[in-house]
Amino acid sequence: MGHPPLEFSDCYSDSPDFRERLKCNENELEKTNKFLKDVIKDGNNVINAIKEYSLAVQKFSQTLQSFQFDFIGDTLTDDEMNIGESTKTVVLTSLSFLQVQNACDLLIKPLEKFRKEQIGVTKERRKKFEKESEKYYSQLDKHMNLSSKKKETQLQEADEQLDKERQTFYESSIEYVYQIQQVQDRKKFDVVEPVLAFLQSILTLNNLTVEMTQDFLPYKQELQLSLQNTRNHFESTREEMEELMKRKKGSAQICIRHSQQATMEGYLYVQEKWALGVTWVKYYCKYFKDSKLFIMVPMEQKTGTKQLTLKSCVRRKTDSTDKRFCFDIETNERCSPVLLQAISEVNRKQWMEAMDGKEPVVELNDLGFKFVRKCINFVETKGLTQEGVYRTVGSNIQVQKLLNAFFDPKCPADVDFNSTDMDIKTITSALKFYLRSLSEPLMTYSLHGELILAAKSENQDYRLGAVHSLVYKLPERNREMLELLIKHLVSVCSHSIENLMTVSNMGVIFGPTLMRAEEETVAAMLDIKFQNIVMEILIEDYSKIFKGPPEETTPPPIPPPRVTPQRRQPITISKRPPRLFPGLQPPVFERK
Repeated sequence: MGHPPLEFSDCYSDSPDFRERLKCNENELEKTNKFLKDVIKDGNNVINAIKEYSLAVQKFSQTLQSFQFDFIGDTLTDDEMNIGESTKTVVLTSLSFLQVQNACDLLIKPLEKFRKEQIGVTKERRKKFEKESEKYYSQLDKHMNLSSKKKETQLQEADEQLDKERQTFYESSIEYVYQIQQVQDRKKFDVVEPVLAFLQSILTLNNLTVEMTQDFLPYKQELQLSLQNTRNHFESTREEMEELMKRKKGSAQICIRHSQQATMEGYLYVQEKWALGVTWVKYYCKYFKDSKLFIMVPMEQKTGTKQLTLKSCVRRKTDSTDKRFCFDIETNERCSPVLLQAISEVNRKQWMEAMDGKEPVVELNDLGFKFVRKCINFVETKGLTQEGVYRTVGSNIQVQKLLNAFFDPKCPADVDFNSTDMDIKTITSALKFYLRSLSEPLMTYSLHGELILAAKSENQDYRLGAVHSLVYKLPERNREMLELLIKHLVSVCSHSIENLMTVSNMGVIFGPTLMRAEEETVAAMLDIKFQNIVMEILIEDYSKIFKGPPEETTPPPIPPPRVTPQRRQPITISKRPPRLFPGLQPPVFERK
């Protein structure tokens, strides 16, 4: 069964429901730990008890059969289904004559390492979390019993001590939630890979089972490809989740404020137009997120207090003003934006986070199309065979230099790519940065949910048909840009032998770029792997999808997503096993 994801924001409320969901994940971790102990014990029996080898292998197989991967989220990808079924697929029989070599290195050490470095670390984080929890709530109880008659300095010291304990508790809670979800995801490949290697060693080391080994290879290769894809999805999700965790840590003080208090307050400088010209006036400002009320109290009392209702907040580009740390707000009371200056870069980020601020809007206009076409032309001319193209990241300084020069309002597009010292890494990073900076992702927020549901379907034909139909529900310019980009990615993937960039790699790179979620949550992070699948469908079936709109632009009703993988019939491996996957071509793997 699946467990609901643990949101970092729930760490601050620490509700009974959050504790219950945390307990479910802890119980699942204990099940995994017990399973690993059984596997290690039974594996040792196989290695050490040659006389009872057949019995030990059967018990080992039964242990694998009895275990089922639980997972976070509501749906598995095809690769995760394949991995989840892997412990139930192979039943070992008639293997008493096989010799096991290096089995300890293949099976026991990796599983012990996983228990020590992953489950062990998680248990330590749990102890720290429980210790900080007990310490914080004990301190809270003492704090609530303080008499108001004590000296003000004593009360202030007590408040500061409680705030320190609270912050320590929140950080340990977030770190524990992050660690427990990481180990739940890692076990999909860190547990199965040693088992797979151990089974392979048993098969390949027996001269009497050559035919059996040949029949096992296609299954092994299929599972290895699933493991590699799942690992790629894990890495892309982990990076996004780490960034979310860091942002949540930084916003702890904002999260714990009471609703009746200002969400954010402090000094800001406001640009105002007076009779003698433009000047900057210092105000003490307060912002209330619930009501979107923005109050400005002048420091020199030349004008009265101003109350505005916030509509939006956008960071001001560095080259658009001679002042640093600036951002614009739009209000209901004024027809033009109000330009504000924070006292530092950190302070600007705090104000923008409180106001749900956004980066400067990048539009999908003719200049953007020209930029994308020039980037694509440069890559296809000079970088199609370069190893790791689009995966290797360029210098941020060079990327910003290129973007600022190309989108300079004074002389837009006045950049000759061939005459610059820009390399492939800079060009590809600039292209990805532009696509991520669009005010709305290329595949739009409105279609995000339908595309994710389509990717979760187990019906391959339905997936293709649904994605085909949804592509033609995109705005015309979005679809035109998408077709331009996917055609280019097809060209890149056609040189995967040289550049090592497969369709799966491209899905990992461009899925979150073209289909980012409107709200950053742990649940949205777990859907990244399905964004990647949508990208894989677009690349693999480019000629079908972009040949024209389907007969019906509205896709058929989306079938309910699969929740648990259907169990495969166990494959009994004997002295002369049947062919497992006749006609299956071995996949091409990346060179490390």
